[in-house]
Amino acid sequence: MTMAIGILLLALSFVGYAWWAWSCLGIDREFVPVFVLSLIGCAVYFGGLGGILREGAVATLVAGIFLLAFMIGRMLHARRRPIVRVRLSDVLLLLVALAFLQLLCRSHLIHYDNFSHWAIVVKQMLSTNAFPTASSDLIDFKNYPLGTASFIYYVCLFVGHAQPTMVVAQNLLVFACLLAFFGVISEKGRFLLYAFLLLGISTLTLFNLSIRTDNLLVDFLLPIYALALFAAAYRYRQDLRHGALAFMPVAGELVIIKSTGIVFAAFAWLFLLWQWLACRQVEGKRRRTILVAFMVVVLVSLLPYVAWGWHVGTSLASVQNKFATSAASLASTEISKTPEQISQIVGAFLRTSVDLTNRSTLGILVANAATIICYLLVRRLMHRRWAILRTLLALDVAVVVYYAGILAVYVLSMPWNEASQLDGFERYASSIVVLLVGALVLCAVVDIEHSFAFRLEERPISLAFRSASTKRLYQQAVVACLAVSLLLLLSELNGMQWEQDRYTDTLPARFQQVTNDRWSENGTEDESRYLIYAPDTDGQVTDYYLQYVARYYLYAPNVDAICLFYEPNMDNLLSQYDYLVVAESDESDRTLLSMRYGVSGEEGIYRIERDEDTVTLVPE
Repeated sequence: MTMAIGILLLALSFVGYAWWAWSCLGIDREFVPVFVLSLIGCAVYFGGLGGILREGAVATLVAGIFLLAFMIGRMLHARRRPIVRVRLSDVLLLLVALAFLQLLCRSHLIHYDNFSHWAIVVKQMLSTNAFPTASSDLIDFKNYPLGTASFIYYVCLFVGHAQPTMVVAQNLLVFACLLAFFGVISEKGRFLLYAFLLLGISTLTLFNLSIRTDNLLVDFLLPIYALALFAAAYRYRQDLRHGALAFMPVAGELVIIKSTGIVFAAFAWLFLLWQWLACRQVEGKRRRTILVAFMVVVLVSLLPYVAWGWHVGTSLASVQNKFATSAASLASTEISKTPEQISQIVGAFLRTSVDLTNRSTLGILVANAATIICYLLVRRLMHRRWAILRTLLALDVAVVVYYAGILAVYVLSMPWNEASQLDGFERYASSIVVLLVGALVLCAVVDIEHSFAFRLEERPISLAFRSASTKRLYQQAVVACLAVSLLLLLSELNGMQWEQDRYTDTLPARFQQVTNDRWSENGTEDESRYLIYAPDTDGQVTDYYLQYVARYYLYAPNVDAICLFYEPNMDNLLSQYDYLVVAESDESDRTLLSMRYGVSGEEGIYRIERDEDTVTLVPE
C-alpha cells in the first residue's frame, strides 16, 4: 500500500512538472520527459550538496504536485478541456517501453561496478539521507559525481529500496532520452521516419552488450543524453529562448552523470552553437545575441559540475580519489608510470583500438562504411546531397578526441595494474560508438525527411508521394524497418532475460541468500569485522568482486575475503574478525571447519568467539 501511494505521488509530481513545462514553458512534448527528469535530478542534487537531501527531495515532490493543482485550476478557470493527441507512433513507443519495463521490474544487480560504486552509493544515500562524506568507508570512489544517484534516490525515497526500483528509476532517464530523439522529426505524419528512428535506436543495443540497461552503470546514459541534446539543438535551431530552456537542465544533468560527462556535454555545446549560427543571420547584433545566449547556456549547464568540483575540493579534500589528476596524485607511486610502462600502455591501446574482434572497433568501421555507401547511392539514384557525410567527418574527429582522452586516463591517472590491462576499454569505447551511430541515425532521419517530393503541409498525407510506386516503396520500407527493429529489440530482451534467469547462480544471489540485504535504520555502518570464504571461481575473490558484494549486502566496510584456509594459522586468522561468512562452501572448508570447530561449514554466518587462546564458531 505504501509503495502504491509513493508511485501515485511520484506520478502526480511528474505530470505536474510535465504539464507546466509543456504549457507554460512551451517545451515540445518529445523533450518534456528528459527536461523534467533532469530538472528533478539537478534539484535533488543541489539539495544533497546543501546538506538537505531528504528535505530537498520532498520539496521537489511537493512542488510538482502543487504545479499539477495550479495547472488544473488554471484550466478550470479558463473552462478549457485538456486536449491529448495520441499518434500511432506514440502507441508503438509505449509498447516498446512497457516490454522493457516489465522485465526491468524483475531485474537484479549483477555487474561488478554496481557493487563497487553505483549501487552502494545509492544505498548509502537512502540509508543516511545525505551524500557520502569523507568518513564514508563504504564508498571507495567518492569523487564520482552523483547526478543519476540523486534521481534514483528521489524515486526510491518514495517507492522503496528494492533493486528493481533502482534499475527502473535509472531507465526512466534512458527512455526519456530515447523519446527526445523523435524531436528531430517535423513531419509527424511520416511514419517511415519513426520506424527508421526506432530501427536506429534498436541498433544502439548492439553496442551496449557490455553494459545493458538492467543495472546502474551510466556508460550508455552518457551518449544518449548527448544525443538528446543534439536533437534539442536541431529542433530549436531557430528558437533561442526555447532552445536555451530545453538545453540547460539536460546538459546540467549530463555533466554530473560521470566525470566524462563534461566531454559529451562539450560535443553538445559545440553542436548547439553551430546550429544557432548556421540557421540564423549572424551579422552584427544578431550574432552577439547568439553568442550571449550560448554563453548563458554553457555557464548555467556548468553550475552542477562546478558545484561538484567545489564539493570534492572542500568536503572531500582529504580523500584519495580514483582517477585523480592533481599533481600529488599523478606523482604517487600507484599512479605514476615509467617510460617503459607508458610505451607498453600506448602499444596495447593502439592494437586494441584497431582490433576488429572488438565490437566497438567494428562498429566504427561499419558506421563509416555504411554512411559513405548510403551517401553515394543517394547521390547517384536520387541526385541529392545529404548532410550525413559532413556529419560523419565531424563525428570521426570527436571519436579520435575521445579515444585520445581514454588513452590519457590510462597513462596519467589509472593505477598500473588496471591500465596495463586496459581495464574497462570496451565499455568506455562503446559509449562513443553509441554517440557516433546515434548521431548518424538522427542525421539520416533529417536527410530522409528533406528528401520527400512534397511537404505534408502542401497536400494530404495520402497524396504526398511522387507516384504510386514511391508510395509502395515507402510502405515496404516501413515494414522492413519495423521488422528489423522488432528482431533487434527481441534479441536485447532475450539477452536481458537470460541474465536474469541465471541470477540465482550468480555470486550476488548466493550471498544475499546467506546474509539478506541489510539496511541500516539510522544509516550507521556495521563496524563488525567480517571474513568471507568462497572458492575463487572466475577470480571472484582475487579481483575483489566478492568483497564488494559483501560490503553492499552487509553494509559493512571491514570485509576481507579468503579462498583457501591454512590450518596451522586458522585460530590466529579468525581471532582478527567478529564473523566468518561462508558464501560458498566446498569440501575443503566443510571438512576443516567440522574437524576443528565442530560446525558444518555450510553456507551461513558464524559468530567468532574468543576466550584466551580458544576460538569458537557459533552458527547464527
